[in-house]
Amino acid sequence: MDRITRIDSFTTRDVGFVRVTMEDGSQGWGQVSTYHADITCTVLHRQVAPWVLGRDATDLDDLMDWVTEREHKFPGSYLRRAMGGVDTAIWDMRGKRAGLPVTALIGGAPGRVRAYASSMRRDITPEDEAERLKRLSGEDGYTAFKIRAGSEVGRDRDEWPGRTEAIIPAMRRALPEAELLIDANSCYSVPRAIEVGRMLEDSGFSHYEEPCPYWDLDATKAVADALSIDVTGGEQDCQLSTWKRMIDMRAVDVVQPDIMYLGGLSRTLRVCKMAAAANLPVTPHCANLSMVTLFTLHLLRAIPNAGKYLEFSIEGPEYYPWQYDLFTTSPYRIEDGHAILSDAPGWGVDISSDWLSRATAQSSTWPEHAAFWPTE
Repeated sequence: MDRITRIDSFTTRDVGFVRVTMEDGSQGWGQVSTYHADITCTVLHRQVAPWVLGRDATDLDDLMDWVTEREHKFPGSYLRRAMGGVDTAIWDMRGKRAGLPVTALIGGAPGRVRAYASSMRRDITPEDEAERLKRLSGEDGYTAFKIRAGSEVGRDRDEWPGRTEAIIPAMRRALPEAELLIDANSCYSVPRAIEVGRMLEDSGFSHYEEPCPYWDLDATKAVADALSIDVTGGEQDCQLSTWKRMIDMRAVDVVQPDIMYLGGLSRTLRVCKMAAAANLPVTPHCANLSMVTLFTLHLLRAIPNAGKYLEFSIEGPEYYPWQYDLFTTSPYRIEDGHAILSDAPGWGVDISSDWLSRATAQSSTWPEHAAFWPTE
């Protein structure tokens, strides 16, 4: 039996790392989802740890389903974000035990993955956005770029009047040979989403992300059916039943699970298999440089239906100050427009001791903090 005996978390408001210790003393590091990570770590210790401490972690799908069943009154995002901390730490532990990167445990190999430069900003003018992405094309060799349309969950409003109409052709003029992607972050009604989609098609964009409120799969499907551009989505979805419906109805042309929002690598692999059966590619959401982009790099090197690229945030410390100084050595570098995955065991990264010393620590141990469960 591969029993979990201790779960430690180290968290700030934005980032929370998790260390899992097994009965034989082996350990692994993972992460809960970013954004309100301190709240997620409370959920981890209160609603996840009691159900996994003392249990066999050999079958991670079964273990994560067990947590879901025990916490059936809490089917939403925070529980999944917390579950992901345990799941990803166990994968790291397995890789370190085997002396292999996680990607090798799921059928992949170290190497390169084409990246797209992902802008998170809507406060930037079309001219300035085009200029900085053109500069990155020259400096880092990116050949694909994503920008933002509309305003976030904006009810058809733009960030300011006319910005979307201006930025779409500006990007094509600045980067005539590049693959161009755009993210609407649930902004549009169906008619406005189709209108913007026609503009995107006219400028040769290839990827139209989350055009309608993400929870309205029928609206998203209506847009996908009306356009030739790939309509994509799924980053927010954390229920496997929602994923099954989305894929069965072909609401999107490309699926975009977020490993952290969904509840870990194991659950994400299940979504990837659903998508593969429907001949849909997987281009995951990973919009910051905590461990989520590293997890996604391991995934994309392994799955047969990997999409064309890895999302790679281009925002500096002035935008995301918390995504820096997390690791002893950064696992992220871009060479000729590609991210590089090393052959280091596990996730291949060490958490900075300085960062850990500043974080809020909490522990749950077996048998002290384990819940009672029926004898199996």
